[in-house]
Amino acid sequence: MDVTVRLNVNGVDKTITADPERRLLDVLREEFRLTGTKYGCGEGQCGACLVLVNGEPLRSCLSPITVADGKSIMTIEGLARGDSLHAVQEAFLEEEAMQCGYCTSGMILSAVALLRENPNPTDEEIAAGMNGHICRCNGYVKVMNAIRHAANTLRSESHG
Repeated sequence: MDVTVRLNVNGVDKTITADPERRLLDVLREEFRLTGTKYGCGEGQCGACLVLVNGEPLRSCLSPITVADGKSIMTIEGLARGDSLHAVQEAFLEEEAMQCGYCTSGMILSAVALLRENPNPTDEEIAAGMNGHICRCNGYVKVMNAIRHAANTLRSESHG
């Protein structure tokens, strides 16, 4: 039996009636046309499907839509403010921390959550925070550089 789920996606209230076991990933991509969230492994191991739910990272390929009921969801499409990219997005561009881009949205959102929790992470803390993200192109060094860059930018903005 279908259920009605209310959620806030990238600042917009949404309601959907769906099978309670339908994956959040599928609803985001198919119903809301937010295709920045990717289907990778389907097992929660690669991080391509990662979104933020109430600010916390969540693997949307493993999560039924009901886990998001009444919650706020941030996808990569909702991170920028108008024409202004988030500092993490800017850093990924400036450090060329992507090749094919398939893993990028999940990595960026994970980095955003990490830097909110820890604005001055060590390299070890960055590596731990990004654990579970697989980059098929092996761009890990540039990803680390981008997260350090974004952390510096965000700290400068908060003190400026």
